[in-house]
Order: sequence, then C-alpha cells, then structure tokens
Amino acid sequence: MTTREIVGSGKHTYEMHTDWAKVPEGWSMPAAAVYGDSQDRVYCFNRDPQHPVMIFDREGNYLNSWGAGLFLFPHAIFIDAQDNVWLVERNDGQIMKFTSGGELLMTIGTKGYRSDTGVDNTVFSSNAWPDVVRGAEPFNLPAGIAVNDAGEIFIADGYANARVHKFTSEGELIKSWGGPGSGPGQFNLPHGAWIDRRGRLLIADRENDRIQVFDQEGEHLTDFPVKLIGPAVMYVDDEDTVYVAEHNGGLVSILNLEGEMLTQWGSMTHRSCHGIWVDSKKDLYVVEPYEGSNGRTVVKFVRQG
Repeated sequence: MTTREIVGSGKHTYEMHTDWAKVPEGWSMPAAAVYGDSQDRVYCFNRDPQHPVMIFDREGNYLNSWGAGLFLFPHAIFIDAQDNVWLVERNDGQIMKFTSGGELLMTIGTKGYRSDTGVDNTVFSSNAWPDVVRGAEPFNLPAGIAVNDAGEIFIADGYANARVHKFTSEGELIKSWGGPGSGPGQFNLPHGAWIDRRGRLLIADRENDRIQVFDQEGEHLTDFPVKLIGPAVMYVDDEDTVYVAEHNGGLVSILNLEGEMLTQWGSMTHRSCHGIWVDSKKDLYVVEPYEGSNGRTVVKFVRQG
C-alpha cells in the first residue's frame, strides 16, 4: 500500500511515503530502530534474524545488510560522528559497537545477564517495568543509548530496570542513577537518550509520559513542560529542533529545545512509533506500523517547501 498523506504544519510540513524503502523481494523489515550516517545512508535495525541491519540510500535503494545471527531482540541504534554503529540488544543485555560495515569493535554487558531489580528474570517482557522495585547495576533489558563528544556512553536501562548508566569510551562503568517512580530523577521505563548541544542529557521516561533533562553527572535539571504520550526516542537536529516518536500515543511530535510543541501528527492507529531520525535535507524516517506492513517498518516523511 502506498500512502502520500500530508502531515505537520508550517515549516514542519511533510509528505508521508510508506513505500520509501525498496526492500529486496522476499525479505521483511520488522524494524525496531532507524538512524543514518554522515553520508545519509539509512540503517534500519530489524527483528529479522537473517537481515538485522539493512542499509539504504536516502532514496530508498538497498545497499547492504549485515549482522545475521548476532541478535536475539534488536532494540535501538545510534551512529556516532565517526560513523560507528552502536546497537542495543535488549534481551541479551548487551551494547555492541560496530564499524559501518559490520565489524564488531566492542561489547558492553555480559550476554544473558540480568541484574536483580525485583522482576521475574525468567520472563522477557515489555511490561516488566511496573514490577521493578529497585534500581540495579547494568543491565536488565536495556532500551536506549547516547554517546557524547568524548566517547562516553549513556544507557537507558528501562524495561526491567529504572536506571541510567554512564560508561567510559572503553566501556567501563562510571556511575548509575535512578530508581522506579515518577519523581525528579526517577523512571518508569527510561527508553531513549540524547545529548543536546548544551551538553544536557535528555531521557525519554516513557511510562511517565515525559522527557527528563539531566547534566552528564546525573543531576536532574528539569522536565520538558509538554506532556507526551509514551515518548520512545528523540533526535535533535543542528537547528536544535527536537523530533520525538511517541510509542504509546502513535504520534510524531516536533518541539524546540525548551520543550515547547511546534507541531504533531499521528493517531492511535499508529501506536508503537519506536524510532526517529532526520537526514541532511530535513526529511524524517520514523519506525511505525502501518496497514499492510509486516510488523513495524520505516516510513519516510519528505519535508515540503
């Protein structure tokens, strides 16, 4: 099915392209996450064991894939300034750093280890977060990642934990903070992470319907003033525009860096928006389900004007 719906408003008006990615015949793309590199190549991280990392150009032409057999439950992706590809493997509890061609450079976390947060560690569930009774060490079903200019790594450890962990560029744990709850610095499923140009760490506190703002030592600074509906991940562009995929609301929201709403679209029919990235032309790529898709896929929103 092809969709050409117009969404958004003002300078943030887009045409929706559901048929953007030219996936090879016979393949599926049940995407969990999306991100792009310095050449606007688009990396789709998929829950397909044979083709977990699919790479396209911005026109949707298939370029390459890698990672077969390496992942149990793909969850999040981040590409750093050197085009290293960071992947969050949720159920195996590992953070993996690759070259753009798929060579493994580093792994953080012991495969299969789950810390003691009070949840039933025999079950892999996206609904484990209400059973977390205490924050614990890395990891218990980690969700999101950010990397600062010094190479330090921040992990939102959310599905069965309620913490943010900070690591050195070599993968050594520096500190952790947080615990279950809805107060400042507490979390109910910390899911996405981003470091803005002010050096602030933004955390998508999904089941608290908010974005919390910290310094990089874990001090809570503020919350964005707008109430969101289950924010999953954020992307902040070079104009300090914040793009948010709202998982529980099935929404795409565009904010300024003060957290004020600029525009929004979507509906509950698009529940499970799970990833977002913006290319150099300001076109958006959003992980979301749509009619006729096999699970989640990556939809492109082409900026108008």
